[in-house]
Amino acid sequence: MDLPFVVATLTRRGLLTPGRPIRVAAQLQALRRWGWNIAGELRQAAARDPDRTAVVDEQGTRTTYAELLDRSERLARGMRTALGVRPGDRVGVLCRNHPGLVESIVAATLLGADAVLVNTGLSAAQLATVAEEQRLRVLVHDAEFVDRVANLAAEVLRLDERAREELVVGSLSGELRPPGRDGRIIVLTSGTTGAPKGARRPTPNGFGPLVSIIDRIPLHARDTVMIAAPLFHTWGYAALQVCFALRATIVLHRRFDPAATLAALVAQRCDALFAVPVMLQRLLEVPPPEPRPPLKVVAVSGSALPGGLAPRFMDVYGDVLHNLYGSTEVSWASIAGPAELRAAPTTAGRAPHGTRLQILDAAGEPVPPGRVGRIFVGNEMLFEGYTSGTTREHRDGLLDTGDLGRLDADGLLFVDGRADDMIVSGGENVFPSEVEDLIARLPQVREAAVIGVPDPRYGQRLAAFLALHPGETLDPEAVREYVRHYLARFSVPRDVVFVKYLPRNATGKVLARELHRYYYS
Repeated sequence: MDLPFVVATLTRRGLLTPGRPIRVAAQLQALRRWGWNIAGELRQAAARDPDRTAVVDEQGTRTTYAELLDRSERLARGMRTALGVRPGDRVGVLCRNHPGLVESIVAATLLGADAVLVNTGLSAAQLATVAEEQRLRVLVHDAEFVDRVANLAAEVLRLDERAREELVVGSLSGELRPPGRDGRIIVLTSGTTGAPKGARRPTPNGFGPLVSIIDRIPLHARDTVMIAAPLFHTWGYAALQVCFALRATIVLHRRFDPAATLAALVAQRCDALFAVPVMLQRLLEVPPPEPRPPLKVVAVSGSALPGGLAPRFMDVYGDVLHNLYGSTEVSWASIAGPAELRAAPTTAGRAPHGTRLQILDAAGEPVPPGRVGRIFVGNEMLFEGYTSGTTREHRDGLLDTGDLGRLDADGLLFVDGRADDMIVSGGENVFPSEVEDLIARLPQVREAAVIGVPDPRYGQRLAAFLALHPGETLDPEAVREYVRHYLARFSVPRDVVFVKYLPRNATGKVLARELHRYYYS
């Protein structure tokens, strides 16, 4: 990434504001010694702004950057002494959004161990599989998960909230030395259609990844940011990294509640909110507070924006919405800003600076604008492969996202869905996401999901699952006629099923396997 662009962006976002020389020197020294991993980012923030609040929890308890670093170092020392954690070990973290999760990730990284971010929505059986496949030495977990971790293999050491706090309190202060190897962050894929896989995240090697994001999403140094997206998810963890780099104040709640979130955004005077799209839907279901939150940025990622959600949200909370399309494997591919979402509410936007984006056909050749193909992405934060040793297809430095999409004549990206979600009905290619977006615009519909199911005549057909707003009714034939009016006949769902709610994982993605199970039950 070219230096003038980096300097201009950092200046524009307030990161090159002059400070006390001794603190600036300590900040740069921290990055030089520890690098750009999560431990180095926290250490540089504590060196520059030690007394600034780093984290505010849901009880209003405030922890400064100096205190957060001290507690993380104490925990690291305790994990090394009491549990024998060494460089190269893997430490699982099964926690909701609170400061203890942050301390656990940083502590593992300080020791050169790999932190495995575990989805809080996993069942006991899935958790046991993850612990075995990821070869966990230690699992740090919240008290609420004690029953879920009870049957893990005996060699997996368990550290609950009380034991973690005892290690922090019982360990001595003092700076740790950088380990012989960098600790990696391992994020589990969403697992909406199968068992989650571990993906090794690369460590940034400079300002490039940060600049790519904050150039398009206008976050500034020392902002106050609420991270509602789960920190174990790629998007939530990316938000944490960005916040540490910006020396921001981070607001965390263990669970997402729309009313409590809005109250915290007002009370803490948050400049920004990181969320997943389903959270925006939930925020619109409760009365907006007066005064409104002073938000300048609402950044979402993790799943597609349902049709009509972007303009409806901005009509209430202002033109502050930014949608990042990416994945655990490619980090980011494109970003859509408020103006783009006003003009095309379902767009995924444009590739940010330093990112290459191409739509390729089955032979690996670029397709013309408007034609659907496979989405390939290249940037400096492509994942390092799955922990199983497998990876995704690469072509000329670009990685296959597994999604299908198209670029319009203006270069805006539109994602049509997962390649393995597309169905063939009577010889026609059908994208369920297109039908979902259309049905979601019906005023009676709270949320919608469309999947492919077997059909003896056409091979496959569409089945739509609809959750309605309270008190609303809708006739299945009216839904089919509505779709028939706007789309081709092969896009009309034969089956329309009404449900109380859609099954989702902890990051808000609809669980297709649960819909299939419901359909065939």
